[in-house]
Amino acid sequence: MSRIPACFNPKIIMPLPPSSTVPLYAQIKEALRAKIIDGTYVAHQKLPSESEMINAFGVSRITVRQAMNDLQKEGFLFKVHGKGTFVARPSVSQELTHLQGFGEAVRYLGHETFSEVLGLRTMAGSALVCGKLGLREGDTVTEIRRLRYLDREPISIDHSWVRHDIGSRLTEKNLRDKDLFSLLENELGQRLHSADVEIDATAADEEIGRRLKVQAGSPILRIERLTYASEDRPLVFEYIHYRAESFKYKLKVLR
Repeated sequence: MSRIPACFNPKIIMPLPPSSTVPLYAQIKEALRAKIIDGTYVAHQKLPSESEMINAFGVSRITVRQAMNDLQKEGFLFKVHGKGTFVARPSVSQELTHLQGFGEAVRYLGHETFSEVLGLRTMAGSALVCGKLGLREGDTVTEIRRLRYLDREPISIDHSWVRHDIGSRLTEKNLRDKDLFSLLENELGQRLHSADVEIDATAADEEIGRRLKVQAGSPILRIERLTYASEDRPLVFEYIHYRAESFKYKLKVLR
């Protein structure tokens, strides 16, 4: 086990296991990533220098650099020449080649995600919402409003409307802990088929700006998505507003 100097903040660097088959650089990488995800290190906070980490972990410079470079490639860190290495604001990308929820897209990358449920209610659907869901104007729908977090930083506000025969079975607890897509498929028996997606840029209003911690009027990414349970049965209509610098979609196009 490496000996950590008394001057080093023990919350930041954790001792490595006394024996492990995992390479040292990978252990350091995971120790640092865990501290970023649990909020010990926050966005734009400076990391200890290479020399401090070498002394703290009792490893070589090349081992520390490999761990840091991997975290930088994964979007957890960024470097400023002459100033050091800093924690990046959480940012992820999602493939547009198949339908998946936000949590599904980011958890396998090692990110923590959860939701704050801002609202869950039964309401009469507007002409727009009912038109999208194939209902008559004023028919009952379930409205869901959530603030989504990535590594404990707010990343999106999701405003969703679900056909009420299905949406009425959702609970705030489930929506805090799980993706809506996961709940629909795994707990409510709704096999999802496809989605129509439109992406554009818009300006954050006062509420969105406050909740996403950006200035009102700042550019944000807006996703309009209509998800189908079968080819001709729309199930969920939603608007998703993302912090512009924290999220991007990726698509491979063939000629």
